[in-house]
Amino acid sequence: MIYSEKVMDHIANPRNVGEIEDANAVGQVGNPVCGDIMKIYMKIEDNIIKDVKFKTFGCGSAIATSSMATEMVKGKTVQEALALTNKAVAEALDGLPAVKMHCSVLAEEAIKAALADWYKRQGIDPTPFVGEIGDCSSCSCH
Repeated sequence: MIYSEKVMDHIANPRNVGEIEDANAVGQVGNPVCGDIMKIYMKIEDNIIKDVKFKTFGCGSAIATSSMATEMVKGKTVQEALALTNKAVAEALDGLPAVKMHCSVLAEEAIKAALADWYKRQGIDPTPFVGEIGDCSSCSCH
């Protein structure tokens, strides 16, 4: 499998690793088929993602996509973060091998799961904004 230099850099030096103690948005998604689990923590103030961190259990591609996705939403508004797509994450990493594209889907879903949690904490139904959050069981991991 050939990875881009950007993927290798995010695997070797992942950004935003860890958790935020006073996070007001936390989302976790997992793919039971391949075992990847992503947990995203956010600190959102005035509709802006001030801080974002992740903990990922999975392969290098899962770590790289988590790292890149957090970089892409940090400092953005909630609405801008909701527009993040797995395709944008993969493109920002200069591509992923086809068998690893599910990792970018998981990263998108983890961001959206955290944002759904943020809406719920404010007493707002997240479905109109976030849609249905899947468990990535439809992904083909192998």
